Amino acid sequence: MEKIEIYTMETCDYCKTIKEELNKNNIKFKEKSTVEFKDDWNEIVNLTNLPTTPTIYYKNNYFIASRDFNSPQNLIELLKNFKESKFDLSHQNREMLKTLNFNISMAFGRLDQLLRQIETKINTDEYKSTD
Repeated sequence: MEKIEIYTMETCDYCKTIKEELNKNNIKFKEKSTVEFKDDWNEIVNLTNLPTTPTIYYKNNYFIASRDFNSPQNLIELLKNFKESKFDLSHQNREMLKTLNFNISMAFGRLDQLLRQIETKINTDEYKSTD
């Protein structure tokens, strides 16, 4: 496995947990403090719009806690099984936008459904209180 870079903050307990898990799995990494590598970190934040640590850089990709992995074990599996896409960047971006639009549409659909349930409950309760 190619060496990875991990952007961390000294006060980030989750960063410590991730580093321990990487070490436990014999995955070599270079730690980069967001304070020490401030310019690099600012570029990453500008690119991803997520100032979240830990952020992992591997094979020209950024993996961000909560967005791309939900646990140290999930990150380890992601890194071990990662394969670079055979598609060009414009094709990848187009597919990501379609997926993003789908997910947003589904979220709004669920929100609409919940609001309708709340509205029905309110109307039912109001009807009962006027009896």
